[in-house]
Formats: sequence, C-alpha cells, structure tokens
Amino acid sequence: MSKITVMGIDPGTATTGYGVISAENKIFNCLEYGIIGTSSKWKTEDRLNKINNDLSILIEKHQPNVLAVESLFFFKNAKTIIPVSQARGVILMIASSKQIPVYEYTPLQAKMATVGYGRAEKKQVQEMVKILLELDTIPRPDDAADALAIAICHISNQLF
Repeated sequence: MSKITVMGIDPGTATTGYGVISAENKIFNCLEYGIIGTSSKWKTEDRLNKINNDLSILIEKHQPNVLAVESLFFFKNAKTIIPVSQARGVILMIASSKQIPVYEYTPLQAKMATVGYGRAEKKQVQEMVKILLELDTIPRPDDAADALAIAICHISNQLF
C-alpha cells in the first residue's frame, strides 16, 4: 500500500470531531485531531459556516486523499438528526468541491476495525485508538476519538 492520508470526521453542528491519519506499510501516524466547536447561541447558518471554514483550512493543511465520515445509518436521538445531517451536507459539499472521495462508515464498522467487536464500549474504542496510533493519552474529546476511529476504519478496510 502506498502512503495515504485520511481525515476521519464525526459530524455535528455543536461539535464536529476530526482526526487526520497517514498510513504507509501498515504503520499509522496520527497527524492531528480535535474538534470544530460552535455555540448553541449562534444561528444555524453561522454554525455551518464555521464548520465549512475550519474544515477547509484543515483540508488545505493536510491534503487528505480521502474523507471518512461517520454515517447516519442508525440514530438514537431524533432531535439531533437534522443538525447532524446539515453538518454532513457541509462536509460532503467541501469534499465535492475539492474532489476528495468520501467513504461512510457506521459506528459498528469503526468498532469492528479498532476493537474487533461491533458492540464494544466507547472506552474500549478510545483505548484501542490510543494503542493503534501510539498516543500517550486517550484522544479527547470523545468526538475527536470517534473521528480517529472512523479514519482507522477506512485505512483498515484498504489494508485487509
């Protein structure tokens, strides 16, 4: 496998998690992770604009080959599905405008790729992300750890 840079994204309007991983010869390298946060006091369009601007800067900085995005295959909270869908729309639009392929993965797929068990607890996933990426601590906040797990999922699907 040649070198690949994947940006994993856990979408949301309040918090969009991101994690950028490069991989070559089955060796992962975590380049950056964090969140794009917005205030609940902001208008929806301002929140989406911040996600657009910050994500565009991150893409420009890391030049990912692929965006791996958590899918909305199953959603527990009906109140948050529309805002999350709006954030996903912004993410997909940016990817299209920059001609970056997008792959979508469910939380179950990310758990399988990181832990080997689709019903793993969040803490188990976070611990495995830490181990797989050789990080000193578990990535925080949770949205960033989830984004890294989504990126690991994509790379694992390419390797195996």
